Parts: sequence; structure tokens; C-alpha cells
Amino acid sequence: MIRAPLVAIVDDDEGMREALSDLLLVLDLACRTFDRAEALLAEYEPGRFDCIITDVRMPGISGLDLLRWLRSFDAPTPVIVITSDTNPKVCAQALDAGAHAFLTKPVEDHVLLAHLQSALARDDG
Repeated sequence: MIRAPLVAIVDDDEGMREALSDLLLVLDLACRTFDRAEALLAEYEPGRFDCIITDVRMPGISGLDLLRWLRSFDAPTPVIVITSDTNPKVCAQALDAGAHAFLTKPVEDHVLLAHLQSALARDDG
């Protein structure tokens, strides 16, 4: 039996976590939500998640530091960065660190879904 893709959502904003989770559930995608990077890392195993969606600015470990950590241990897992930070340097840092996509809030559902489908298709290959 083939398992459904599992997406991790890491964001300190509860409303954002719930909105993303609801969107993924409508698409029949399983997800786990985490209120900070440390919570994800406490449960992390390489290959467990098919995609990770993370905010940049969070208490403790930032989304960029999380992305760098993931790349050092688990290069294949696509990471989509969603943030309210519009600084081009932050975008460049995320993409240089290996982010699959960098999106600024508010993100339209169809834009996120296109990047998510691309990330999950890449993971299939």
C-alpha cells in the first residue's frame, strides 16, 4: 500500500498553521504541524516528511537555520519557505540554502499548491 504524502508545517503563528493544515486536508494530504523548529527536530527522521513548509522568523531556531540543518542531514526533502519578510537578502539566503520555493505572505492558495505539487512530484522521482 502506498502512503499519502506527509507534509510538515512549521510556523509559530497558530492561525497560519491551522490555515495551511486545513488547505492540505482539503487536498487529502496528511500533515503534521509544529509551533517551532525545535518541535519538528525533536520528532525528525530523514525521509519521514515528503515536504516541509516553514516560516522564517520564529522564536529559537529560525526557518533559515532549520533549512540549513535539514540540508546538512537530509538533502532530498523539499522545503517551501513562507514568510512575511520581503527582504531580497532573506529570499536569496533561503534559495542558496536549498529552498524549493520562497513565498511571501499572504500566499494565494493556488500559488502554494503549485509549488507543493512541484515539490511532491520531485520527491516521487
